Amino acid sequence: MARFTKHKTGFLFSILVLLWSIPALATHQRAAEITFRHIEGYTYEITLITYTFTPSPADRPTLDVLWGDGTMSTLLRTEKINLPNLISRNVYRYVPDVGATTARHTYPGPGIYNISMEDPNRNYGVINIPNSVNTPIYVETQLLINPFLGVNNSPELLNPPVDNGCTGQPFYHNTGAYDPDGDSLSYALIYCRGVRGYEVNGYTFPDASESFSLDPVSGELEWKNPVMQGEYNIAILVEEWRSGVRIGYVTRDMQINIVACDHEPPIIESLDDTCILAGTYLEFPVHGIDPDAGIVSLSASGGPFEQSTSPAFFEEVSAPFEVWGLFQWQSICRHVRKLPYQVYIKATDNGEPVNLVKTKTINIKVIAPAPENIQCEALGQSTIVKWNQSICTNAIGYKLYRKNGPYEWEPGYCETGIPNGSGYKLVHEAVSIEDTSFRDDDQGQGLTHGILYCYRVIALFADGAESYASEESCVSLKKDVPVITNVSILKTDNSNGKIHLAWSKPTEIDEIQAPGPYKYIISRKKTTDPDFEVLDSLSLLNDTIYSDTKGLNTFDNSWAYRIDFYNDSPSERFLIGKSKSASSEFLTINSSDEALELSWQSSTPWVSDSFNIYRKEEGQSEFEFLSHSKQRMFRDEGLINHKQYCYYIEAIGSYGTPGFVEPIINFSQEHCARPYDNEPPCPPILNITTYCDEADNELTWTNPNHICASDVEKYYIYYKMVITDSLQIIDSIAPATDTIFLHENLPTIAGCYAVSALDSNRNESQLSNIICVSMEACPGYSYQLPNVFTPNGDGYNDYFIPFPYVNVERAEIEIFNRWGAIVYKSSDPEILWDGKHYQSNSDCAEGSYFYISTVWEYHLNGLSERQIKGAVQLLRGKQ
Repeated sequence: MARFTKHKTGFLFSILVLLWSIPALATHQRAAEITFRHIEGYTYEITLITYTFTPSPADRPTLDVLWGDGTMSTLLRTEKINLPNLISRNVYRYVPDVGATTARHTYPGPGIYNISMEDPNRNYGVINIPNSVNTPIYVETQLLINPFLGVNNSPELLNPPVDNGCTGQPFYHNTGAYDPDGDSLSYALIYCRGVRGYEVNGYTFPDASESFSLDPVSGELEWKNPVMQGEYNIAILVEEWRSGVRIGYVTRDMQINIVACDHEPPIIESLDDTCILAGTYLEFPVHGIDPDAGIVSLSASGGPFEQSTSPAFFEEVSAPFEVWGLFQWQSICRHVRKLPYQVYIKATDNGEPVNLVKTKTINIKVIAPAPENIQCEALGQSTIVKWNQSICTNAIGYKLYRKNGPYEWEPGYCETGIPNGSGYKLVHEAVSIEDTSFRDDDQGQGLTHGILYCYRVIALFADGAESYASEESCVSLKKDVPVITNVSILKTDNSNGKIHLAWSKPTEIDEIQAPGPYKYIISRKKTTDPDFEVLDSLSLLNDTIYSDTKGLNTFDNSWAYRIDFYNDSPSERFLIGKSKSASSEFLTINSSDEALELSWQSSTPWVSDSFNIYRKEEGQSEFEFLSHSKQRMFRDEGLINHKQYCYYIEAIGSYGTPGFVEPIINFSQEHCARPYDNEPPCPPILNITTYCDEADNELTWTNPNHICASDVEKYYIYYKMVITDSLQIIDSIAPATDTIFLHENLPTIAGCYAVSALDSNRNESQLSNIICVSMEACPGYSYQLPNVFTPNGDGYNDYFIPFPYVNVERAEIEIFNRWGAIVYKSSDPEILWDGKHYQSNSDCAEGSYFYISTVWEYHLNGLSERQIKGAVQLLRGKQ
């Protein structure tokens, strides 16, 4: 057995004392986090909270903080509270009376600033942090200053970051994050960080028998189940989001102490998320149970308890083996916000040696009441909509929605705003709470007679929150002008076309203001023209049909009409009003392979939502019904290429209001077209195999005739040697069954390839997937030189030459003896040194020689130069 000398024993004792003393002096930091709040302008105030080992002599009355703008401040500790289990809570914040003013900082302007604190040592023995006593603790909080997104305050983490759990039992924790600005929060587990903010080397998440996870929405941490006793540290990232933009984050580095115990955590009976109408009272019970028949207590935290006005309350009533809690909150309009408030319920048992907990998150959304007493009335070609001011004085405006026809709907208990798919259209957004009326004239275009217009209004809030929707109010315009019902093409011709025009006469004329007689002035225009021109006039009120045959090109053009209604008394001639314009249906056809794609358009005050398609084939004399469509498009397939097919559309519509012809039927022009193959095949799918020995690339690809085509005839091969160049055609392959191409005798295997397919009509497909082959495809074929050769004439290894290689454009080499004199040089990549002096041609002596070689290699980014230095042993052996 080895024995220590006195000297060695004393040295070992000194080392042990030193190692023992380091954790005694440094063991302290267990958890930390930084939060901030906005003061004014670019000035912000932070609060740094740490949790330390109370007996540690390595106390921290001050800590340094980096502000993220290149400056640093030393923060004074303003509060130290000694907690159970030898834990101290240390707070560093702005307190003017004690001189702790360095926790406030004014930034130079907008930007992203990472506020950080690094303290040299964590506590000794953290299981999942190697050498934790010599590993700094680092926490970071990000502040985004952006005037366009508004000022920001960080989330407040309401639940402490030091907690306890048991082996074999589930552990639960929630940061209890509350955002005072109502921003959206998300949560993620990250690695603990140490020196200069780098991830701790060797860090691992705690071991679990089942799972270790964090809910990204609720922030609920679940550890099922710890397997080893000891202290663990984890880091939680709490991110803030506003209008889809991340505006900052807080990181929490927390510690969990796991011990052995034989009791189970308590149970919280299921609680549901809920909504509440602002101004009403919310109350719900919470039930906690201890499965081990011990004593369990309940507590609650979260946004409702942090309100400065009318905060929530939580009362606890204990009973054997169980506990009841009562959540109570008198909501007010000031509590209205877009995102729900989170209430964190925590049940804690009295088990030994540690108390186990169960947490539950409840979401509560506070919704503003709907604006009341919405009313509307018709006025000419517009409506006047009014409503009462919102009872929530913190509302900032309103959104007014309109729909053609009523919508039988009542908002759900948690349903704000107007639902998607309801058919309502936003017509006005008021920017003041006092703006409670709107004149709707369809942005100056005038509303349409014959349509029942229905309105709803909602109140808006600064963060984007919306109230419940109001009740619906509907009105129709007075029918005191003509209402067009038909613009139907009866004859298709490029100069002698015919259109049937019809309208519904006015029935609510104010005969005191307009006693008559009356006249209709008919105007028309091509739909592509800017202005209407007078076409004709009719003088009888009941004369509401007109046939237009005056120089109409219905083959190439769509036509629009308007009817102006006049009081036509010789002594008092004036315009009573105008109809909304209406156009004919215009059919267009696009040709494709064995198919024709039909689409048709019109602009009418009525709604056409049903269409019949008629077709006449080449050689037929009459049109026949082909199909029915609810869309304004139709694809006629299975046709014969180059054969002519003619079509017209029957459009069926309605005003949806009594007093008008229904259905309203109008015809498009007749239009003919021929299908032809103008569709390229689908692109092939490319694969490449590289043969390094021969420096060849073999391309193989799929045949589109087996997938999407039937007439592919050949392929184009595209190639580029350098990735920044453009692909160029280097070859073509036919027939279509030949889907292999060998690109051989290459200077380099590096390059990019693609393939396209051509059909019988010269339609070229899109390029296949592009595949780039790099030098890494032949890792053993880079330019390398041996370290020995034997130029003895036996036919084996007689020359100093490189190993097999690819991708080399050229190479140069100089070979030196041990005194630095050149004995050989070459510009041939093969080198081919036979061991003789390049000038005298005499044999060089055996021994070591040194070389410097420069090689130019092909890469995807172009030629690159590489220098190789080394030594080669020249051995002659037996001749």
